[in-house]
Amino acid sequence: MEKLAILDCGGQYTKVIDRRVRELGVKSDIFPINVKSEELKDYKSVILSGGPNSVASNQRLQFDESIFELGIPVLGICYGMQLMSDYFGGVVDSNVKKEYGQNEIIINTNNPIFEGLSEKQQVLMSHGDTVKIVPKGFEIVAKSGDAIAAIANVENKMYGFQFHPEVDLTEEGMKMLENFIRKIANYKDFYALEDRIQTSINMIQEKVKNNKVVVLVSGGVDSAVTAALLVKALDPDNIYAIHIDSGFMRKNESDIICENLKKLGLKNLIRENAKDYFFNTVVEVNGKKIGPLVDTIDPETKRQIIGEIFIRIANNVIERLGLDPKNTFIAQGTLRPDLIESGNPDISGFAHKIKTHHNDVEIVREARKKGLIVETNSDWHKDEVRKVARKLGLEEAIASRQPFPGPGLAIRLLCHDKNDEAIISEKEIQSLNEILFGTNERGYIIPIKSVGVQGDCRSYRNLCLMEGNKLDFDWKTITIKAKEVTDSINTINRVGYILNKNNISEVPKCFDMKICDETVDLLRELDSIVTSNLEKAKVNQTFAVLLPVGINKKYSVAIRTFVTNDFMTGRPGEIGEEVSKEMLEKVVKEITEKFGDKIEFIIYDVTSKPPATCEWQ
Repeated sequence: MEKLAILDCGGQYTKVIDRRVRELGVKSDIFPINVKSEELKDYKSVILSGGPNSVASNQRLQFDESIFELGIPVLGICYGMQLMSDYFGGVVDSNVKKEYGQNEIIINTNNPIFEGLSEKQQVLMSHGDTVKIVPKGFEIVAKSGDAIAAIANVENKMYGFQFHPEVDLTEEGMKMLENFIRKIANYKDFYALEDRIQTSINMIQEKVKNNKVVVLVSGGVDSAVTAALLVKALDPDNIYAIHIDSGFMRKNESDIICENLKKLGLKNLIRENAKDYFFNTVVEVNGKKIGPLVDTIDPETKRQIIGEIFIRIANNVIERLGLDPKNTFIAQGTLRPDLIESGNPDISGFAHKIKTHHNDVEIVREARKKGLIVETNSDWHKDEVRKVARKLGLEEAIASRQPFPGPGLAIRLLCHDKNDEAIISEKEIQSLNEILFGTNERGYIIPIKSVGVQGDCRSYRNLCLMEGNKLDFDWKTITIKAKEVTDSINTINRVGYILNKNNISEVPKCFDMKICDETVDLLRELDSIVTSNLEKAKVNQTFAVLLPVGINKKYSVAIRTFVTNDFMTGRPGEIGEEVSKEMLEKVVKEITEKFGDKIEFIIYDVTSKPPATCEWQ
């Protein structure tokens, strides 16, 4: 069987490359970038992934340089292109304009890597460094403005993309990969994907045998698929499904979830109401006490506390049921992106942690080492899990249910202590004014941080707010300027547009905010208004975020919509296309009528991933 080797440089999208190659009918294997070249002798070609490091710094990754002398085609993506260029004598520079998000490039359609494509292409960029001078023997085959976007050495079948062809936001990326695989590397075989359902069932049976398993079911498609696979693989009497109401669920959600879960054939369904436990518990992680959540500001600490408490509750249930803790398994609906973003060292030795997912905290990793964690979906992305759900016969209400993170509303409350605010410099304000000069928009840099992913690294940076003509605005201008802001001002990774007010007389300020009944209940009601009014929007996810930002009132609400397949990259729903202005008018009207005494600004998140993540924390 013809095989392709993917060398992992620590990129967020390495597993996506693997998936795309398999979708194109070629068997692929992932190796660390420092793999010895002799281990690749049975492979017909190599793809070098992106990564968070810099070729020009002392963080440069070490690798076996003879991989470039194997005489087989090589495609370098982002950091992989920079590594290739540097090896062959090119110049990589970090003193250039950064590019994060979707960009238009101009390609040379006469080059075989771009055969059959249009001259103008929309691609996903996420990099700080770039190739400034191409190496001898290479030519420039694509440009992003004045910047080099792709290089090629046709004779030696060496190619480099500064952008990411593997993600959805590169609109014809699959065709580019297909050209490399079929026309340049000349693969002939077609690798049929294994039956994922049966493979997963076999794994469960081999691992669990006749022991008991406790499955944590949030009600989302990920954990529902895990539960359904367990029911197919095991004696239902051995399966205990636990739904934990953390106090951070959406409106009426736990009641709806438990009704849906009963239809999966789960005989032992347990509902744990654990709000007080989540709000008020202090936990110990790596010898350090953290918490309680009601006193916690930092989003990473929030996630660690919540993940720890989930497993504690599962262990409490195991003890209460009189099960043997040494031989009782805990099953979760962990996805591949969860592990990648958590910086799991078993997935990649070089990837940076973007944000800790609750299903990959330290207590979970320790249980994995003991072999007690069952994760049926850990090689899949969200859209793949949805396909499995439908094959398993799950109701569409579950199969197409919008994602809701385990930490729930806790990470949609941007807790803040204004005593720790960053100081906004005059230079940043001047740069923002220059970007918006000549438009109808004004901008403000707000010293409240959210999580982003830039150049395969985690960013935790300030918010920019823009205001113009409320709902009477030009979407293209707003998003172009938002991208220019995050590309040019490195202290900003997210931009929101104010829908309900303009001609603001004062610079908005931040207030103190923590998790409490008032803030959680307020967000729950706001989220219900947003999601119910945008129910028919053509997006993959919609939710609300509560911000301690205002002028005379101490709260604002942000609306986040997200268009994506794999949730590794994505963009906001376009107003006037996926999201109608009429829908947003209803949202603004209802929030103003019901909570006008508490909410200052109603904001629409206009940022792609990258540079922002889908969730704000």
